[in-house]
Formats: sequence, C-alpha cells, structure tokens
Amino acid sequence: MRLARDAYADLDDRLAAVDAELGGAQPPPVAVRQPVHTVYVPADRVTADLVPSWGAAALAALRDHSPLPFAEELRAAVEGKLAREPIEDLRVDLEDGFGVRDDDAEDDAVRSAARALVQAHSAGAATPFVGVRIKCLEAATRHRAVRSLDLFLDACGGPPAGFVVTLPKVSHPAQVEAMAALCARLETAYGLADEALRFEVQVEVPRAVLGPDGTATVARLVAAAGGRCAGLHFGTYDYSAACGVAGPYQSMEHPAADHAKAVMQVAAAGAGVPVCDGSTNVLPVGGATAVRAAWALHSRLVRRSLERGFYQGWDLHPAQLPTRFAATYAFFRDGAPDAARRLRAYLDRRSEGVLDEPATRRALAGFLLRGLHCGALTFAGTGFDRAELRRHAS
Repeated sequence: MRLARDAYADLDDRLAAVDAELGGAQPPPVAVRQPVHTVYVPADRVTADLVPSWGAAALAALRDHSPLPFAEELRAAVEGKLAREPIEDLRVDLEDGFGVRDDDAEDDAVRSAARALVQAHSAGAATPFVGVRIKCLEAATRHRAVRSLDLFLDACGGPPAGFVVTLPKVSHPAQVEAMAALCARLETAYGLADEALRFEVQVEVPRAVLGPDGTATVARLVAAAGGRCAGLHFGTYDYSAACGVAGPYQSMEHPAADHAKAVMQVAAAGAGVPVCDGSTNVLPVGGATAVRAAWALHSRLVRRSLERGFYQGWDLHPAQLPTRFAATYAFFRDGAPDAARRLRAYLDRRSEGVLDEPATRRALAGFLLRGLHCGALTFAGTGFDRAELRRHAS
C-alpha cells in the first residue's frame, strides 16, 4: 500500500458536509401504517354515524350491483373490511368540497363536524386516521383557513388521534413555512408537544411541481415543512385543468398527471414522506350498467397506482369503497407469495433465479407490511412475524 494515511482524513474533511446531508435522508416509514385511501366529506355532511353509514351504503352497492370486477374469493374479505373498517382515513373538507360560504355558516359547520368526530370516537366509530382540509393560505382565504383550524381544534378539545391537516393549492415554499409556523403557535396555544401537529401538502398547481426558474418546487416544499410534512397529495383535476387539459381528458392516468406524480415521488423518496394519488370523478351511481362501468374504471386505476408505488388515493363516494379494497387486496395477495419467497431466499442466501439486493429486501418486506396493515394479508400467510418484517423494511 503506497497511499499516505492523511489521504483518508482529507477525504473525510472534503465530504463531511455531504455525509451530514445524506445522513438526514430517510426512506419511507413503511413500518408505520399508511392508509390505503383518504375519504373527503364536506364538513356540513360529517355526522357521528358517518363511518357505519358509509360502510352500510358500500355493502348495499355490493349487494345490488353484482357481479363485481374482481375475483369472487375476495368478496368475503371485502365485506368484512366494509363492516369492520370501511374508512381508514377521513378528511373533513372545508375547501373545494365545501365551497365558499359566509363566516357564520363555516363556523357552524366546523363546530358541528368536530362534535360529530368526538361523538364517533366515544361510540367506537372513529377512523384510524382523521384530519381537516382547510382553505389555502393565499390572501383571499388565509384568515378563514386559520380561523377554521383554530375552531376545529377548540371544538375537539385538541387534535384527535391520528390527526393531520391538509393544506391545499400550495404554490410556494413560503406558504409551507408559514403553515409550519402556524402549527407551532397552535401547539403553544393548546398546550401540545412540539411538532404534535403535522400537515399534508396538496400538489394541485404546476408551480408546486416545477418553478418558474426550472427548479423542482416540490422538493423545496417538503424541506420547508421542517419535518412536519405528513404527505404529498395529488389533486388530479385542479392540476390537469391548470395544465390546459380539456375536461373529458382529465384523469389520474393522463401523462401530465403521471409526470407530476413522478416528480413528487422522487422528491419525497429521501424524506420519508408518503405520496398519495388523486381521485377519479367517475362515480359508481345510477343503474347497474353505469355502476359496473365505474367500478371497472376505479379498480383499474387503483391497481395502476399501486403498481407505480402510490399506495394511497382519494375516495369520494361510498360505492367506491368496494373496489378500493378489492383492488388493493388483490394487488397484495397476488404479489405476496413471490415477495415472501424472494425475501426468505435472500435472507437464507439462496439463489432462486432472481438476484435481489439489500434495497430490494427492504422493498419486499415493506410490500408485505403494507398488505398486513390494510388487512389483505395475515402473518401466517407471509411466513414472517411483525418484528422480522419491520427490521427488514427499515
């Protein structure tokens, strides 16, 4: 060996700042449950029995409009999910779904929705995840957004379990910084722990993806949250319209939407931030033919998102729940045998024709964990226990 010993120290000095930056990068926390969907309900329609009501409506749609666009062996599992936990993540909507109303009307809706959530929690009918989508922080709606969030927290007696705020129509990192500062002030006002309040950034305008100077704005949005970013949510129709896509062609699978989501995915990958796909506005309503066509579309779009690494999406109607869970369950059940076999072969250092690497090991374990979290899989079916999978997914 002829290299002087100080060469090592020189490299360490040169790369110290980079080491520190890379040390802060985090993979998505797949060991922590991510809901498979977010259900948006206007604030004035939130009732204490909303969750069982949506479950009953979804089961009625299943009963009335069979056959379904999925394998019949999934039916019992889907029916069980709809009876047990039809909504994983509920978002009380004060933005587009609620519209612009006078201050008294919005105040009343906020308080009523908050009281309904408290009652649902007392009755054991709460969702695992819940939140409120306020209006955006642009000048015209800023004060209304802050007032509604403050009123909601006050009426709930503080944030409910699994609480998150959705910040829509973000177009500049300064808006995210302001939201983080607002959360800190609310924590002080309500006696909460530091960083108890987190929020999702909704990507609905082109400037949130690509800035006028050509930079990827979405990466700056995540950084501007100062660790409070709970997710990046894509707004299919606002974004498509802003890109000039005509109404009949606006879709989760339009190339403009795919580009935006790919940028979001890359920006979030090193920050440990989950990404959520948008929704389809084709609802399963009307006669059997119309419902089945909407189900077929929804099933295909959910599966498409899952295959592209978007494990969460929006649902807007009770009759979308059967296909949300059926498509999700089918995705994980189809892939589980191969994922479990490959993970076991990797751990046992056996070659079975696929050369998997450490990163793939994490992805395989994460896939199985996600399937377990939503109820598609059982531990017995994977051949691993929870601790093993969490360790390998980390």
